[in-house]
Amino acid sequence: MAWLARSVMDERMAFCQLAGLEGANVSALCQRFGISRQTGYVWLARLRAGEGAQDRSRRPHTSPRQTPVALEQAILDLRRAHPAWGARKIARRLQDLGTPPPSVSCVHAILARNGCITPPLGGVMPLGRFEREAPNLLWQMDFKGKVPLRDGHWCFPLTIIDDHSRYAVGLKACANEQMATVRGQLETILRQHGLPLAFYTDNGNPWGTGVPGQWTRLRVWLLKLGIDLIHARPYHPQGRGKNERFHRSLKAEVLAFALLEDQAQAQRAFDRWRDLYNHHRPHEGINMAVPASRYRPSPRPFPDRLPEPEYDQGEIVRRVGSANGMISFKGRKWRIPKAFCGETVAIRPLDRDGLHGVFFGATQIDTIDLNWTP
Repeated sequence: MAWLARSVMDERMAFCQLAGLEGANVSALCQRFGISRQTGYVWLARLRAGEGAQDRSRRPHTSPRQTPVALEQAILDLRRAHPAWGARKIARRLQDLGTPPPSVSCVHAILARNGCITPPLGGVMPLGRFEREAPNLLWQMDFKGKVPLRDGHWCFPLTIIDDHSRYAVGLKACANEQMATVRGQLETILRQHGLPLAFYTDNGNPWGTGVPGQWTRLRVWLLKLGIDLIHARPYHPQGRGKNERFHRSLKAEVLAFALLEDQAQAQRAFDRWRDLYNHHRPHEGINMAVPASRYRPSPRPFPDRLPEPEYDQGEIVRRVGSANGMISFKGRKWRIPKAFCGETVAIRPLDRDGLHGVFFGATQIDTIDLNWTP
């Protein structure tokens, strides 16, 4: 039965005082206070032993399954070194370092108990992933906006992620987002890692918008190297989820702490974090493995000389005007995408009378319709 109304401590003290009187009827008092006789005698014994009327702690005398202090400290040390890491990454990193970790839920409880966990804003991220079957089949490439530097300039981080392994092939501190800058950085990366089959990008500069018939000089350069350029669907950033997730990690683990001094310091910080990301940081998207364990350089080397398209003998071949982007065919002038100014193209008949395709190597880049009249 429950205690009657009033403070529990007051009721206990009142019971003990009355029961301690000479000639007191303990059984009647227990009935009056709404407790069992066993409870009454327990409280009398504790009061006589000098314990008072407060509740005893329900904590067990021993906790054989409690996390050792040294292990809990190791978990907190990893969290302090990598504030954006969650319980799963920390548990896996302990394992990789040779320390048997507790369960992920235990690591999470330790982080929460020490004030290291902040509930995410906006709820849980939607699930749903895809990935290529092997490294170098697809690299996701993007700029992570612009980052202010302490010297007053801006840094534009260029990020390139292998779709299969999540390996950060490139993380470069750029001074702008111009095509010449991107091509220079890409040439260095491609010489080191080899050539992928394709890049996956958004629809901004310098990649182009992905609209049929629109070409950029960067895309033409990649085409000569045998690299396709695939554009994401407009207004669907989830299609570039791996790169977007990489950007969030970069912001949380590098850019959120303090302003970087200049481009040189930014690159040094990017290089340190890229090594950590590729070789030490467990990745949830690949079952807590590190990206380097799933990545291999491409067997396709960067050529010593940029290849030019080759055409069969007897094909109709034209050089696109360097100034006006025009070619001559059947006594008429035809405009070709400006990205191909100065390049050699072939004109091949299609499946309808009067319709011809303009090809750069094996890739059709435009159409000529002789039935069209201006």
